[in-house]
Parts: sequence; C-alpha cells; structure tokens
Amino acid sequence: MKWESVPLGPLQTNCYILYNDQGEAIIFDPGGDAEVLQKKIDNLGLRPAAILLTHAHFDHIGAVETVRRSYDIDVYLHENERDWLTDPEKNGASLFLGDHRISAGEADHHIRQEGSLTIGSFAFYILETPGHSPGSVSFYHEESQTVFSGDVLFSGGIGRTDLPGGSQEQLIKVIHDKILELPEDTYVACGHGPFTVIQREMDSNPFLNGF
Repeated sequence: MKWESVPLGPLQTNCYILYNDQGEAIIFDPGGDAEVLQKKIDNLGLRPAAILLTHAHFDHIGAVETVRRSYDIDVYLHENERDWLTDPEKNGASLFLGDHRISAGEADHHIRQEGSLTIGSFAFYILETPGHSPGSVSFYHEESQTVFSGDVLFSGGIGRTDLPGGSQEQLIKVIHDKILELPEDTYVACGHGPFTVIQREMDSNPFLNGF
C-alpha cells in the first residue's frame, strides 16, 4: 500500500490517495481543483473505490461531487455532519468565501459509530475524533501504518476549535485517548501541512505537553 498527498482547493487542503499494487484507490478529502486530482489519479492508473471524508468543512469537500460522478463511487461521512455537504452555511463556505458557495450532494453512507470499515481490499478502523468539528473522524489504516486524521492533529499543532461545534477540551481529550493510543510509529496524514509521526508529536507538540 502507498499513499500520496495532493494539496487542493482554496486552503490547499491535503487530499490523500491511498492505493495498492492492483491500482485500487481510496480518496480522502478532495477539497477542490477536481481536474488536478483527476489528472493525478489517471496518471497513476488508479481506480478509485470510494471517497472518505474526515469531516465536511468546505475546504475538504470542494471536489466531492465531480470526483464521485466521474468514477461512480460512494461518499462516506459521519452522521453528525449529514447536512453539511449540502449547506454552505454549515460547511463554512458562506462564512469564509462569501458568494463562492461550495456544496455537494448528501453522502451515500453515514458513519454512526467507531468500528471497522472494509471497502474492497482496504480495511480501516474508524475513530470518532470530534473537537475540530462535531463529526470529525480519523481513519486508521494498519497496513500502511497511517491514520488519516483530517484537521485533528498537525505537525506541531492541533486543529482549530473556534468554529461552530468546535471544542478545544474535547479535541485534546480525543487526541490523548484515541490518536496517541495508536502505535508510536504511526504516520499522521494531516489535513494541512506536512505529515508527521505520533511519537514525534508526543515528544514535541506544545499542545500535548504533559501527555
């Protein structure tokens, strides 16, 4: 298994492509610039099987509809943000982009609890990790030793918690109770900026001191 990041959209959000030797792929958080993402997918000769959303803020969903239709694949999102894809007021596009509205059709599958998720040959464990947003989830992929965490944990930082439904206390708790409980050599595929490793964040992240 391999993965690559492709910064997309107005905030250059990291979209991740996880793929295997057979050319099957999972797309995480296609935030915009659909043509850039599709070119990358096609150049790699991949066949996407699904779109997994860590959450539904506007900068993570801008290319959802185009990619879904182009490859005829399903979208997965947590139940707590069920109506965010269709509503620019809730996904933040209205607040940050004014008249430039970003939306998509409703997700095909709504995640309701933590647990295993299998799509084709890909096996994930879903962690509910709210705090940045009420429906934030992280997808742990043991085979590649990677957690796709969206805007939960960054290299040297954590996700912002001043947006509707955010809570710093809740975010710190889920990072401590769930993300940091993963193996220390786990890669953290962050929603923005460079990837990191759990051990590195345990040792040096100023928001996690004392953990």
